[in-house]
Amino acid sequence: MMRFIKLIFILLFLGVSTLYAQEILTISSPKNLKQTDSVLVFKPKQMLGKTALVYLLHGHSANYKSWSKLANLQTLADQYNFIIVCPDGLKKSWYLNSPNPDSTQYESFFLDELMPTINKKYPVDPQRVFITGASMGGFGAMWMMTKYPNLFAGAGSTSGVLNLRYSAFRKTTIAYLLGTYDDKNVLYDEYSPVNKLSALQGQNKALIFDTGTEDYLYITSKQFRQKCDELKIKATYIAQPGGHTGGYWSKTILKHFEFFAEHLKN
Repeated sequence: MMRFIKLIFILLFLGVSTLYAQEILTISSPKNLKQTDSVLVFKPKQMLGKTALVYLLHGHSANYKSWSKLANLQTLADQYNFIIVCPDGLKKSWYLNSPNPDSTQYESFFLDELMPTINKKYPVDPQRVFITGASMGGFGAMWMMTKYPNLFAGAGSTSGVLNLRYSAFRKTTIAYLLGTYDDKNVLYDEYSPVNKLSALQGQNKALIFDTGTEDYLYITSKQFRQKCDELKIKATYIAQPGGHTGGYWSKTILKHFEFFAEHLKN
């Protein structure tokens, strides 16, 4: 009898664990990505009705598992009652649609395939969707925010490439997407979030961005802050010691989740 009760307990425990555990989704995208994208999803324990969501984008050369190695995402999901979605940025997609026909069209994948899949599978509140990321992911988050402000309640960037002309990859992976880097290639300006901020004027979005003072991209966050001030866009800007490292991001991303949660209380 005791063995039977113990077995029932184990089965119930496994059932509860499975209900709240992380999930890995695979989305086939033969047209936009020309491959399958893997997506890591963390669900909060208390999903009562429509739930807020955070898209969390990784940096260059990383993958959909990278953020889960830098922060306890399940704890964050439970603490703030967020669904957390970590898509795979294919190492160097830069989360954008490239004019290069041989390249990926990640924006289209994100909008037409990823978001509909997530909205169908989970009880997402479309009015409480946020997006953030680090480095290339910080670029992707702010690029999506400035281009599609109606889709997000707020966005964040930690060590983000907010001006593509300062990226260490401007002559390599970005050049593959936008063409050879030089002063005359205006795509590097047109695709830089710092030059797209006017789209957020009067929008009252929750914006947070930071870069370590020892980071080579520190200047891009200073430019971003200056542009926000010029356009009278409310944003939280954090400058603090730190470099372009996972150790830095593992601390700063906690502030982003806290910031988004506070925004929902207002």
